[in-house]
Amino acid sequence: MANKLRPPAVPLATIDPYFSIWSNANQLHAAETIHWTGATHGMVGLAVIDGKVWRFMGGYDRRSDFKSLNAPAMQQTDLTIKPLSSIYTFEAGGITLTVNFTTPLLLDDLDVMARPTSYITVKACSNDGENHHVNIYYDITSELAVDVPIQEVVTSRNRLEDGSQLLQVGTEKQEVLKRKGDMIRVDWGYATLVIPDGTAATTAIGSVDIRDQFIEWKTLPETDDQHFPRAVDHDMPILASVLDYGEVGVKEVSNYLIVAYDDVYAIEYFNKHLPGYWARNGQSFEDVVLASIREYSVITEKCNRFNNEMIANAKEAGGEKYADILALSYRQAIAAHKLVADENGEILFLSKENNSNGCLATVDVSYPSMPLFLLYNTELVRGMLRPIFQYADSKAWPYEFAPHDIGRYPVAEGQAYGMELKRQMPIEECGNMLIMTAAVCWAEQSTSFASDYWGLLQQWANYLIEYGMDPGNQLCTDDFGGHLAHNANLSIKAIIGIASYGFLSGWMGNEEGVEYLQKAKEMASQWESMARDDDHYRLTFDTPGTWSLKYNLVWDNLFQLNLFSEDLKKKEVAWYLRKSNPYGTPLDNRKTYTKADWLIWAATLAEEKTDFQQLINPIWDFLNETDSRVPFTDWYYTIDGRIAGFKNRSVVGGLFIKLLADRMDEPK
Repeated sequence: MANKLRPPAVPLATIDPYFSIWSNANQLHAAETIHWTGATHGMVGLAVIDGKVWRFMGGYDRRSDFKSLNAPAMQQTDLTIKPLSSIYTFEAGGITLTVNFTTPLLLDDLDVMARPTSYITVKACSNDGENHHVNIYYDITSELAVDVPIQEVVTSRNRLEDGSQLLQVGTEKQEVLKRKGDMIRVDWGYATLVIPDGTAATTAIGSVDIRDQFIEWKTLPETDDQHFPRAVDHDMPILASVLDYGEVGVKEVSNYLIVAYDDVYAIEYFNKHLPGYWARNGQSFEDVVLASIREYSVITEKCNRFNNEMIANAKEAGGEKYADILALSYRQAIAAHKLVADENGEILFLSKENNSNGCLATVDVSYPSMPLFLLYNTELVRGMLRPIFQYADSKAWPYEFAPHDIGRYPVAEGQAYGMELKRQMPIEECGNMLIMTAAVCWAEQSTSFASDYWGLLQQWANYLIEYGMDPGNQLCTDDFGGHLAHNANLSIKAIIGIASYGFLSGWMGNEEGVEYLQKAKEMASQWESMARDDDHYRLTFDTPGTWSLKYNLVWDNLFQLNLFSEDLKKKEVAWYLRKSNPYGTPLDNRKTYTKADWLIWAATLAEEKTDFQQLINPIWDFLNETDSRVPFTDWYYTIDGRIAGFKNRSVVGGLFIKLLADRMDEPK
């Protein structure tokens, strides 16, 4: 087992569910870069060192209609994953090359976080004491701007007011917001390569043959290809640049590029087209790119500082492997959302249920992802909840319990999961909404957000009192396991949901708060007697010999409710340790698969740090050893490390629960 994490896939440029580029190879030059869906979203990087061309990124494709590049690969000597950065190091020809992919998803600065721009910084220095002449070639393909390669694209080039170069490619038809679903890519807007002013560079727009021509001649064509529009799979158009580093000695020389995407409009929100948050006040794409250039030094310094602080906090909370897990999770969790503002200027932070069904703003996806956002900006949790409250309060929602979603990404038009009763998750979603609202208020030390939606919260709390103690046959967030009656873990969620309403009500000065808290306490006592199964607690109340991860219990600790006994939690943790497999403890007794988010929630119940580490370290082993080379999957088998389903989902934000628990345990 390696001491340094080998990620199953490395985030490179990760902004939102559509603009999302990864490498799923051990070496950056061993395969084409991809979109999280697996479709090729190609980028190629070449280094010319004293006249010899070396490849450091991409350049290989299994499809017979695209050529592999005839350039030797540099030796990749290191890869470091940080929350905001993926940093590769290469050596060849007496030069050390450091390639830093940084997407500034700074949650305390939403203007910067929402920008559709990602930095690629390439640094070169001599490692043999001699001077070497260095050029860096970098390109992106038109694959970034289409869903399928038969779509036709057009290209353009422009200069910003500061002199920076913009090369762009997008579909000819520009059918904005006409496509919705899961395993698809954006086919409107414009993929953009930005070369900042002051960079000694040449650029070209042409076919993929530019790469081979550059390897042979070391220069780009003097004129752009004019044969547009044309399909991506016909002489695939690319946007190319060459940066001249001059003579490079032992002193490091640095340049950067920006990869960006102008999506024009991002979300259709109940018949209203909303741009990305970055454009909410009429800012142009060019304005945002200019700001990204102007603030490069300040932003990258903030990113470096955040990287170091978050990693240090994670190590203190759970050890080095926990820090690695969180570093790999951070960008994925954020970039599985789109940030927009509604017509009132209020934030909507909308998840896409990636590689599941593409649902928009799914409640039981927001619930597990919430810990990351509670830690760094509670306004984003408000932004998850607002669309659900608004939809549930409309005539379009017919049920007395909370909805599951508001549509299929990127179109909000009502629940997409299904409207028939058998497709609902009534206990699940009511409990989620109550707990999430309480968590926002707890983190902010204010009940103002809850008061805006008090009628719905009361309605859902009463629903849980009536139906939550012993849930009927229904789905929960673990719907891949099918319908389940008498679900003990789901009952915990109902009980904590009722208590959440109770403490919020009491906090607001309402006398009924005491009644709801007392009811939750009575139900918790009843739960312990109904679920007890010798040295652990059951999966379902009516089935002896069963068990499951009781991950919902974590909120009893975080909210300091003390509804459930400490002895119960100790027994459960001991059971999870006993049932752990090479890659973690299964979700329940029915299958050997687990959910990484729920496993870390369950591990957070442990009183001893060593027990927490023993439960979560197998997740690190899974990431390091799995043959399923996809962005962090939350659902996998604990025996052989195979993916069971799901990739690149926002729920990995839930892995931050231990950091959140440590913070919430601090005196208020």
